[in-house]
Formats: sequence, structure tokens, C-alpha cells
Amino acid sequence: MSPGAQKKAWLVLQDGTAFEGVRFGAESDAVGELVFTTNMCGYLETLTDPSYWGQIVLQTFPLIGNYGVIEEDFEGACCVKGYVVRHWCPTPSNFRSGGDLDAFLKAKGVPGICGIDTREVTRIIREKGVTNAVITSQPPADLAFLADYRVENAVKSVSCTASAVFPALGEERFHVALMDYGAKANIVRELQKRGCRVTVLPADTTAEQVLALGPDGVLLSNGPGDPAENTGCIAQLAKLLGRVPIFGICLGHQLLALAAGGETVKLKYGHRGANQPARDLVTGRTYITSQNHGYAVVAPSVPGASPRFVNANDGTCEGLDYPGKGAFTVQFHPEACAGPRDTGFLFDRFMQLMEGGSDDAT
Repeated sequence: MSPGAQKKAWLVLQDGTAFEGVRFGAESDAVGELVFTTNMCGYLETLTDPSYWGQIVLQTFPLIGNYGVIEEDFEGACCVKGYVVRHWCPTPSNFRSGGDLDAFLKAKGVPGICGIDTREVTRIIREKGVTNAVITSQPPADLAFLADYRVENAVKSVSCTASAVFPALGEERFHVALMDYGAKANIVRELQKRGCRVTVLPADTTAEQVLALGPDGVLLSNGPGDPAENTGCIAQLAKLLGRVPIFGICLGHQLLALAAGGETVKLKYGHRGANQPARDLVTGRTYITSQNHGYAVVAPSVPGASPRFVNANDGTCEGLDYPGKGAFTVQFHPEACAGPRDTGFLFDRFMQLMEGGSDDAT
């Protein structure tokens, strides 16, 4: 971007703290919940992850956009409200690139701001907690509207409205019903390559409708927002638990815990990035995982569940097993792309469960 083309913008936090920067992307204002992600790569997967619906995303890594825009790497629709970076690269260099970040954000109607001290903003969030913010051309005199902002109806806003079927790659082994709470595309691909025909279902599909399809298993996807808000989904999962093999990821992990009678809490600033350590309580091994969530399950509150993974940094719940009910869930993303792929074996565990194998922790 040439100096003459630069337009001033501000990132203003709920407490009035303001950071002056430069616009890129859409030339509009945006209000959202401001969160940060520590990913060093994978900005395209971040921008197209439906779990960020209703949020302004800040990248802690200082240079963003250097490999351009690659549609094949998209995980879903672009759902972020705004985008905050230190530097964005106007001249990407990658043989797969089909465009630049500025043009992409303009096409999606997402305002961006660059040139601010993202380290300082991150420190504020870590010390004070997640806050609402606005990207704007002029700091507003009255900030009451920021205090009033809430991320609401998130799952309803990102879930599909009609079912869709994706065939298995190669010989079909299983039929999986994927509950779409904001599912990332790579979940479908991970199932397909393991011989699964995948039927993607809207979030409001009833337990009876799911069972009528005769699936070998049900996968509960990731998604945005407060899990406790989704009372209808929770009620349906309570009917499914114990009747069909279930694997839950991220929001799916939280929803099944609530369906089993557990509780969730909002974290101070959440876990977002591709470098979150999750320790397996059975094997003692620690995996570096990709995560994107602002809420956590209170493990002791979930009747009949056994903690399987914990976060090695803060001890929060990262996974539960449901012995005797043919279900297990994780808070992190075993399908992550880009991100560590060390936990892809969890999809294989789901295959074993659908084969009729033991649901004991292995």
C-alpha cells in the first residue's frame, strides 16, 4: 500500500483505550468481541473458521498475508467481524496464491486495521480479559454501545440450513452424521479419507431425525459462541448419548458435556492458536494442538465422564471419555489444517468405536 493510499483508522476498546492505525480491507466500521490468536501461519484457516463468528480477530504474529489467498485452504465462510494485524503484506509470494489479503477482506466486507502495537493489545487482553472493541474511522465519544454488544445466536448464524452428503473416498466403511454447529471443512475430509460417507446436518436436527438415517456414528462439530445458549441442541444430544457412537470436537465437546448434565465457564481470554499443549492423562504424553475457544468444560461437573486430556498450561479440561456410552470428546482440533496434526489418531479411534470396538480410553 502506497503512503498516499493509506487511510487512518482506530481500534477502540470497551474501556476507551484507543490505538491509531491504518485501514485495509473493507472501508467500514465493525463492532465485535476482540480476541487474539497466536498462530504463526494459517491465517486463511483463521479467517474462514466459523468459530470466530461475531469476533474481531487479532494476530499476534507480526506479518500476515505473505502467501496470499488460497481458496483451497478455506475452512468455511469468512465470519470474522474485523481483523487486526501489525503488518499485512500487499505483495504475496506463493505459487498457489490467487489474490491478496486486502482484496479478500474487501470482497467479504471485513474491515482490517494494521500498524498498531498488537503486542500491547494482547497484553491488555491477557491481563484484563476478552473485551469488546470497534474498528472505526473516528473514536466515538460515547462507548456505551460497546458494553451492550453480545455474541448471540452464533450457531444458528453459521450452521447449514439443509443437509448435504459427501461420499467416502474409496470403499465406504461407515456412514457418519455430522452435526454442523459451524463445522470446518477438514472434518469432512478427515472422515472421507477414512472411508466414511458423511451426511452434514443442520444444528437444529432432532435426535429422532438423526437416528432415522441409521448412521454408524455421530460427529459433533466445532462452532462459535456460548455453548449454554444452545438449549435445543443440548436437549437433542441428551437423547443421542448412549444410543450411537459419538465423537465431539470443540463446541461439540462442550455441548455433549452440557447434555450429560455438566457445566461450562467462560475463560479469561480463551485458547486460540496452534501451539496449545494438551496432556493425555492415560499415556502421559503431551500433544501440541490447535485450538479456538473461549469457554471450557468443568470436568468434575459432568456425571459419568472421565477426564482424558487437560491443558498443560492452565489445567482446564481438554477432553472427556464417556465409559459405557460409546462417546468421547476433545476441546482441541484434531483436524487442524494449518496446525499440528499429531492428534489425527482420534479420528481412527472414532472408526474403531463405530466398528464395535471398546470405548475404553486407548
